[in-house]
Amino acid sequence: MKRYVISVLVENHSGVLSRVSGMFSRRGYNIDSLTVGMTENPEISRMTIVVRGDEYILEQIEKQLAKLVEVVSIKHCDPSVTVFRELALIKVSAEGTNRLGVIETANIFRARVVDVAMDSLLIEVTGSEEKIAGLIRLLEPFGIKELVRTGLTAMERGGITRDIET
Repeated sequence: MKRYVISVLVENHSGVLSRVSGMFSRRGYNIDSLTVGMTENPEISRMTIVVRGDEYILEQIEKQLAKLVEVVSIKHCDPSVTVFRELALIKVSAEGTNRLGVIETANIFRARVVDVAMDSLLIEVTGSEEKIAGLIRLLEPFGIKELVRTGLTAMERGGITRDIET
């Protein structure tokens, strides 16, 4: 099954997220990742939805989304012209001599230490899913205490627009 990233502009009011996610569950489609945030227009939010399936499933998802009144536009994100990013916060054990190793590992990935405690460091990293997975793999031997990832977000480069108007 292929992975697809869909960018959906929706009206920014309560209940929209529930209606969109409900559409997925009613149709039996799984959401791998979902991020939502307000756009430059406070009346509009952007949902970045990651799903797996074939071309038929993608087409069905886009058709079902287009039926929702609150959906303004739908865009399938072409990887060749889209920037994808994710954010992760990773709390790592960092006692004694481990602390320097954690900091050096974070620096290699251009991650930042955003909190320091006696027994841990909180690392912030942004980038591709692969970059974040790589950092996590290298931090595991130090002992990851806590981890949170935002999910994928995406935007097409330059002036490219491929909206499917609803």
